[in-house]
Amino acid sequence: MEGSYWDLVLLVMEVWLFVVLGLIVLPAMFGVSLGFTDLYIKVLVKTLEWATRRIQRGQKEQDTLPAHLPNGIIERNDDSMEEQIVELRRSHPKFHSVGDFTLCDAFYFCKKGIESIVDDEVTQRFTSEELVSWNLLTRTNINFHYISVRVTIIWGLGLFIRYCILLPLRVTLAAIGLSWLVIGTTLVGLLPNSNVKNWLSDVIHMTCYRICARGLSARIRYHSKSRIVVLFVGQIHGGLMGVIQRSMVRSCPHVWFERSEMKDRHAVAKRLKDHIADKSKQPILIFPEGTCINNTSVMMFKKGSFEIGGTIYPVAIKYDPQFGDAFWNSGKYNMVSYLLRMMTSWAIVCNVWYLPPMSIQDGEDAVHFANRVKSAIALQGGLMDLSWDGGLKREKVKQSFKEEQQKMYSIPAFFRTESGIG
Repeated sequence: MEGSYWDLVLLVMEVWLFVVLGLIVLPAMFGVSLGFTDLYIKVLVKTLEWATRRIQRGQKEQDTLPAHLPNGIIERNDDSMEEQIVELRRSHPKFHSVGDFTLCDAFYFCKKGIESIVDDEVTQRFTSEELVSWNLLTRTNINFHYISVRVTIIWGLGLFIRYCILLPLRVTLAAIGLSWLVIGTTLVGLLPNSNVKNWLSDVIHMTCYRICARGLSARIRYHSKSRIVVLFVGQIHGGLMGVIQRSMVRSCPHVWFERSEMKDRHAVAKRLKDHIADKSKQPILIFPEGTCINNTSVMMFKKGSFEIGGTIYPVAIKYDPQFGDAFWNSGKYNMVSYLLRMMTSWAIVCNVWYLPPMSIQDGEDAVHFANRVKSAIALQGGLMDLSWDGGLKREKVKQSFKEEQQKMYSIPAFFRTESGIG
């Protein structure tokens, strides 16, 4: 009896290794897809569509279930400050002369203040994107579990698949991919600088990324091709992340900063300029927003990345939240919790666009250049183009921004006759 038990365990291990190594790792190493992920996504889409129809039918039968609210609970007026205040003054019975303050002007600022309190454009970018329908994930909407027996069974089956099959598989693949990265880059780092070393480093990095992507059931749709191999730039961390960073920098010159250097804007700019000046080094990958947002919009780009010169290769990325939430709310979840949420999601599906290279134009400063790049990314990815600073996630509004709004209101030409007043 005991022998048959261990024989069964050995058989399960052999099947597991065959699936992991033979059907996932080896094809990923050579950049080959066997079509399992595409088939899995198609089945998942059909299942979610069925669940959506069943939930919508159940909502009509059960009045206790809350109807879905559209994104945003306020109908905003997109007109400028000038146009809205002009309209308020038109409706005022005692119209003052051009440029004078009228009491009705205060209603505009009261309205904007209440809108910001109820549903502002900033804080909602730092929470998970609201879904149109439930995607059968436990954390999305617990009310829908019991809308029908069939939906409950499908939800329970999905729970078993995600936590008992996909999670162990993804943890195994992540361990293989990261081990390959650490060991491979460490060994390549022992070689002298040469084209062979650069080629081996690229192969190891790409292999690791492919294995880890397969581990998340990632389906990445590239709408344009790019052969640019990029390096990372960021702050040095401790723990496992620090081990990975130290091994990666041995094989290729990633740009890592100490915590004290990150606070020194000039030191960071100098390191980046020195890297760009060396034409033998690959381009660096920069996230100019400086914080994580929920992929519904693009917020203000830090101008420092656009002051160092060089050519910018914009990349627009848009995730599909139907299959899983790729947003990391660092104020609510630590890295381990975030990875657990990712590995227990259905999949990570995203669209990637490589935009044409962009360079700063004559007479254009870094701020306008950054805004031009940001607008191009927002337009291509179907994202909202916001001028707010992502630093508001943890900081208060800068005094300079308040003064700018006050200046806009106080300019005498603001209420000129050409605007329709007088």
